[in-house]
Amino acid sequence: MFKSIVDIKKVIIFALSLVAFCCYTVTTFSQSVVTQTGVTRVVVDAGHGGLDGGAAGKFSKEKDLNLDVALLVGKFIQDFCPGVEVIYTRKTDIFIPLDERSAIANKHNAHLFISIHANASPKKSVRGTETYVMGLDKSGSNMEVAMRENAVITYEDNYASKYEGYDPRSPESFIIFSLLQNAHLEQSLQMAARVQEEFGDRLIKPNRGVKQAGFLVLWRTAMPSILIEMGYISNEQEEKILNKKETKTAIAQAIFRAFKNYKDYYDRDLNLAQYNNKKAQEAKQDEISPTLHYRIQIKASSKKIPLDAPEFKGYEDVQCIPFSAIYKYTVGNFTTFDAATRYCEDVIRPKIADAFVVCVENGKIVPIKK
Repeated sequence: MFKSIVDIKKVIIFALSLVAFCCYTVTTFSQSVVTQTGVTRVVVDAGHGGLDGGAAGKFSKEKDLNLDVALLVGKFIQDFCPGVEVIYTRKTDIFIPLDERSAIANKHNAHLFISIHANASPKKSVRGTETYVMGLDKSGSNMEVAMRENAVITYEDNYASKYEGYDPRSPESFIIFSLLQNAHLEQSLQMAARVQEEFGDRLIKPNRGVKQAGFLVLWRTAMPSILIEMGYISNEQEEKILNKKETKTAIAQAIFRAFKNYKDYYDRDLNLAQYNNKKAQEAKQDEISPTLHYRIQIKASSKKIPLDAPEFKGYEDVQCIPFSAIYKYTVGNFTTFDAATRYCEDVIRPKIADAFVVCVENGKIVPIKK
């Protein structure tokens, strides 16, 4: 595979540069981790566009299918997920370089990146749906798909420097590139699995499952990211199905349902985490809050008196504290003896001359602790 020592050196240098960039990306955009804020911002990416038509069928182009479905997905999210912001990489037939697509997602600190494509194969009989995440390529067919999608960079000026030496025609370059793992691989796999589950075998058959490969459009995204191949435009029968309005709608609905399930799952986890954190903070506050406080005794009786009795009218927070064989009735709640004394003298004693400050700890009257 490697023709010379020079080739090996090139691969090593390329790999190191990619690793360095990925470390930078994870550090720079760590705030977009979905579990920190919930899923409130999603980027919907219609693959290809403009001078880049993508794969071509007998009578249609991939770029047009991608855009139709992407706009429908975004509309469903906006209509049925209030509070979720949808950002499109393109809404018209224009060319967007791969690095700009990921830059759009990173700029908006998106929580999810969904790239929508249609597949193609030299074998016209191949058909079906599959969803990819960035990761280690495990089959030659995955490599072919990713290399074809990555080849779009040849439309860009200075693509070799922009993509740090990646050569879309080089298997060696691709193999090293595909070894880089997505920092959000687990979440990406969960979203991809939901998409394929929603696709099932109802829309486009067969369901080819979730796969991993080195897609440039996923490489620089700093959030969970997937690339959907919604069918094979190179298959004549499947191309006809994909171009039907009802099929596009059904595919978009399936992607939307997958997104909604993914969002609900992480929002539920987030809400639970926030609830647990609140309870932990309350428990911590209880630990550090003094159980000892000061109140003003306004009456003592050998018989229990109802707290709503007329003699307590005008006083708030009246409490009855049993003490030996009598019942002591107190008001107020102060953390310091001085504050309780001032309140007693200024507010209570003008009405009740024999009122005085008592110290309460764990619900019991104890000797004064100043």
